[in-house]
Amino acid sequence: MSTKDSTLVIDNVNVSYGAEPVIRDISLQVKAGESFGLMGLNGAGKTTLIKSVLGLREQDSGEISIYGAPCTSRESKARLAYLPERFEPPWFLSGFEFLRFSLRLYGQEFDKDQVAEAAEKLALDKDALKRRVQTYSKGMRQKLGLLGTILTNCSLLILDEPMSGLDPRARSLVKDMLAEAQTKDRTIFLSSHILADMEEICDRVAVLHDSVIMYTGTPAELKKKTDSKNLERAFLHFIEKKDVA
Repeated sequence: MSTKDSTLVIDNVNVSYGAEPVIRDISLQVKAGESFGLMGLNGAGKTTLIKSVLGLREQDSGEISIYGAPCTSRESKARLAYLPERFEPPWFLSGFEFLRFSLRLYGQEFDKDQVAEAAEKLALDKDALKRRVQTYSKGMRQKLGLLGTILTNCSLLILDEPMSGLDPRARSLVKDMLAEAQTKDRTIFLSSHILADMEEICDRVAVLHDSVIMYTGTPAELKKKTDSKNLERAFLHFIEKKDVA
């Protein structure tokens, strides 16, 4: 794949904490307009890699670029929106106030009707947006974070465990919203432990295990490679049997 066709390029990146390597020689390219999933067990280095992409953790070596610019540049940061794994909005703001603040950070106009319409698509009661977020359940806060990320209209969305705390109905609605974002040529880079969702959402996935990328390709190819019926079984089979052909 040519790097000029890529939204995100990670080239031979290494990150250590002290003498302990966390990720080693990681190279990935995420194409413009695709949904790309990062899979791995707890402690595999997924969050460290995401922090490096965001410019929050400096790598020991290697380069990361977003639309051809260094990931630490203002140009890159203006083109991405990030939802962290543990999303906690300021408790003293209402839902509407948080979204207004988020959109203004990206120079976007706050349209109350548009926001209410988007909230409805995630089954978040628009009347709840008038309340302080300290009254929200975990699922409601997660929906608010997703709205605050997607409504920025950024061309690259980085989502760390976006389905956290969501019930099956809400997860289905989020998948619909992400699919709609892709139709607008927006690129999605996500990490999740819910591999059934990854199988449905992602065009391609990467398996990060023992600090290295062991596989990059489509979910269907990984299932075929491991003779598995679903992505969760394929992932586990792959990391437990490294001699898979």
